[in-house]
Amino acid sequence: MTYVVIENCIACKHTDCVEVCPVDCFYEGENMLVIHPDECIDCGVCEPECPVDAIRPDTEPDMEKWVEFNREYSEKWPVLITKIDALPKAEERDGEEGKMEKYFSPNPGKGE
Repeated sequence: MTYVVIENCIACKHTDCVEVCPVDCFYEGENMLVIHPDECIDCGVCEPECPVDAIRPDTEPDMEKWVEFNREYSEKWPVLITKIDALPKAEERDGEEGKMEKYFSPNPGKGE
């Protein structure tokens, strides 16, 4: 099992999860995070830290596409090991539908 980041993170990018990760497997895009599925040790400490419920185990239904999505972008984006501020409109966009189509950016974040 591994954990992955899903669409809920897009346009929010809370990083409470990064702070508790013991193996630094979070990678930063311009407006979301991903987890490298081969680096995640399945400890689960990140999941309850996410205020927008964006971290899920790959054992849930229909997670295959998110495992591949996380793998693809974790190989393109820089690692993030330090907590940073959420995006300015994070509270406003929490729970919004269709965030992938509306807001997803393939651009990397700064990493820290």
